[in-house]
Amino acid sequence: MEIVHTPVLLEETLQLLAPRQAGELMIDATVGEGGHSYAFLSRFPDLRLIGIDADREIQEVAKQRLKVFGERVHWYTGWSYAFFADSSFEKPDTILIDLGVSQYHYKKGARGFSFLRDEVLDMRIDRTQGLAAAELIAGLSEKALADLLYTYGEERYARRIARSITEAKSKGRINRSGVLADIVARAVPSRYRGSIHPATRTFQALRIVVNGELIRLQELLERALRVLKPGGRVGVITFHSLEDRIVKHFFREKSKDYTGTEEQPIYEDNRMSRSVKVLYRKGITPGEAEIRSNPSSRSARLRIVEKVVDEDAYLHAKEMW
Repeated sequence: MEIVHTPVLLEETLQLLAPRQAGELMIDATVGEGGHSYAFLSRFPDLRLIGIDADREIQEVAKQRLKVFGERVHWYTGWSYAFFADSSFEKPDTILIDLGVSQYHYKKGARGFSFLRDEVLDMRIDRTQGLAAAELIAGLSEKALADLLYTYGEERYARRIARSITEAKSKGRINRSGVLADIVARAVPSRYRGSIHPATRTFQALRIVVNGELIRLQELLERALRVLKPGGRVGVITFHSLEDRIVKHFFREKSKDYTGTEEQPIYEDNRMSRSVKVLYRKGITPGEAEIRSNPSSRSARLRIVEKVVDEDAYLHAKEMW
């Protein structure tokens, strides 16, 4: 079994999400090839873990890798936000959410995630749901495509790229990642071919929309925090500014006391205490050594909060008062 993905911020994650007592339950909400999970289970022999992934193929890799831990590991196949909607399972002490796409998908998935390979242009994590990237492109107008590239890829040449893609579509469907990468590269000025491939942001934008990454994120955070035990911790690893902004603002709001609105303030005795304590306000980023050994970690940021109040229990108690 060949493992191609290197987990980012591994040592920092192990230290800050370490169990504080024996027999704790951890949920790896995006288990991938199981890199983080393997490290946690190896270092903490009393830890139990639930591994979640929407991709059956990559989850099979993780299952083979983690089978040495036997009954300490349980599995759920599907999106983690759907798993957290079920409140019947044991509340976890720790939740890790790594929002990055595994290198497995770029190097072995053969789904068009990489602009460096010529593969079927799919980009779906769960190939049983939603539109493939080729279908998405085929159905979008030039303006809608430009808006998508600008909004989700923060692409400065979104209009030029959208125009070139639309012209290419008129001659036939764009079904291959290599074809799309070539269209984008020819659409942008030569000076734009700098430290990153000119198709990087285009592929990012399509992947985000195909998999509904930002749409699900807010709900994922809400549900994860709701099921976490008081005193437990959630760690989220982000890889680009769009998702990091959502995570940062969500945790910031949850770390404030709720005082109502200006029109309807809440009196002191009825104010809701903050739900979480933010650890490391600016988040944690990789050091120079990690970036040198694993360049894909360069944009990673780890944000961690500790749950201090169970909102549902708090609101129920308020109603009883």
